[in-house]
Amino acid sequence: MKSSRWFLSRQVGKFGWLMLVIAMVALSGCGAAIPGATGPTAVPTEAPTSEPPTSEPPTVEPTPEPARGLGSLTDAQQAVIQIEAQGTFVSPDEGMLFNLAGRGSGFIIDESGIAVTNNHVVTGAALLKVFVNGESRPRNARVLGVSECSDLAVIDIEGEGFPYLDWYDGDLQVGLDVFAAGYPLGDPEFTLTRGIISKARTDGETSWASVDNVLEHDATINQGNSGGPLLSESGLAIGVNYAGRSDTNQYFAISRDEALPLIEKMRNGEDVTSIGINGEAFSNGFDSGIWVWSVKSGSPADNAGVKPGDIITKLERLVLATDGTMTDYCDILRSRNPSDTLAIEVFRSDTQQVLEGQINGRELEETFSFARDENIPGVQDGGSATYDGYEQITDANELLIVEVPTSWSDVSSGTWNFAGRELERSVGMTAAPNIDAFINTWDSPGVFIGASQQLAQEMNVTDLLDQNAFSQSCTYEGRDDYSDGLYTGFFDTWTNCGGTDTVLIVVGFEPEDGSFLGLVQVQVVTEADLEALDRILDTFIVVGEL
Repeated sequence: MKSSRWFLSRQVGKFGWLMLVIAMVALSGCGAAIPGATGPTAVPTEAPTSEPPTSEPPTVEPTPEPARGLGSLTDAQQAVIQIEAQGTFVSPDEGMLFNLAGRGSGFIIDESGIAVTNNHVVTGAALLKVFVNGESRPRNARVLGVSECSDLAVIDIEGEGFPYLDWYDGDLQVGLDVFAAGYPLGDPEFTLTRGIISKARTDGETSWASVDNVLEHDATINQGNSGGPLLSESGLAIGVNYAGRSDTNQYFAISRDEALPLIEKMRNGEDVTSIGINGEAFSNGFDSGIWVWSVKSGSPADNAGVKPGDIITKLERLVLATDGTMTDYCDILRSRNPSDTLAIEVFRSDTQQVLEGQINGRELEETFSFARDENIPGVQDGGSATYDGYEQITDANELLIVEVPTSWSDVSSGTWNFAGRELERSVGMTAAPNIDAFINTWDSPGVFIGASQQLAQEMNVTDLLDQNAFSQSCTYEGRDDYSDGLYTGFFDTWTNCGGTDTVLIVVGFEPEDGSFLGLVQVQVVTEADLEALDRILDTFIVVGEL
């Protein structure tokens, strides 16, 4: 009979899915074939100025009449630009692509050369070349600010006195005539297509953005139209084109109502809902993440050590892109300030490393894995070294979340019973193929996780581990430091439990503010349980107030 203590654990999954990423990642936006570069630009012309007055002396030098936005659909071409983005990107199917150039579109919104385009057109590019109104020589431009989640960017084109577009201020209603302007397919010739708004607000979740306010229309757009304007019949900007489905004749533009507040921030040098990547979400129903095509130099992602070709698997311990979109990633960014510290985990495919660190904090470093640790004593060869799948479970009060093997379907939760007493302000949860066998024998795997505010007032992590010793049944291998980006503490390793090959890992942890103490105990019976241990330790989180 083993001691009937509670057990708990956590683990990092394996990444045998890179080839799937290679097969799946493909841009369905209306920009170039890679998210780092797209479409053409417009040529600037001199803004009109007033003639000097002819009144009798003394004369007063007139103030030049301010430039006005173009007032017709015919003239709108003068303010629509083609953008060529050049840089080095990492493709999931072709690897490193050096000095690659892709084209997209944009449009000027201020005579000083301020222009709007898509984030996926410009982020991560080494340089931008902008073609304005048929000019044969491109102009340089610099990025002022971007929004990864709203797929918007504001750039500043070299020069002054450009014609520009004003914004439409009427109601955006179904049936409104609209025109998509830009330079599709890298063609230097300006293109204008006609349609109507078919939905005034539709789902904006894609594999490269999570836009809250999207217009659906049927004015045809193609690759290279990304970042170009959707216009009214008077040549006023209604939205920013960013995606399309030619097979269903559905095309999408970021609505004026979402774009305008963000543009004001970006033109003042602020990045919005961004960490500095040009990314693409994917999911195969089991593994998921965000493929990083390029990284903006000096950005929070760059400072953390994220590189092109990385796959961001978790942000703030949440598994990303499980539905193949950027929704969860963007919801996290929208709920934080730009300077907040965020825990991040990436898989680096070229070295097969799992790295963890922090945005606005610690740089990425390789994570510890029990499944890869050669110092962990051997366990039984259970046939398969992996489980068929994992599922997320939570306690009855939704205070604790963790992923466990789907076969660990016997789950129980409640308050934490510690050393014969039920702790106040606590939670405890057990999962196993069979809880009774897990608690009373050494032949069945399983996990217990507990967290308590009361214990934090009574002891520290070391005391907690000392009171959860298994010296009568197991051989003690020692105590090591524990850190996972959210919690720190120590873990004890126990082997030869009950005279078997079973290994018991006991983790004591606490958050940075020390508001509670927690315990994870995982019973490892087969090699597959080592992977499960990693997954448990990688996903458990206390989300509620104890």
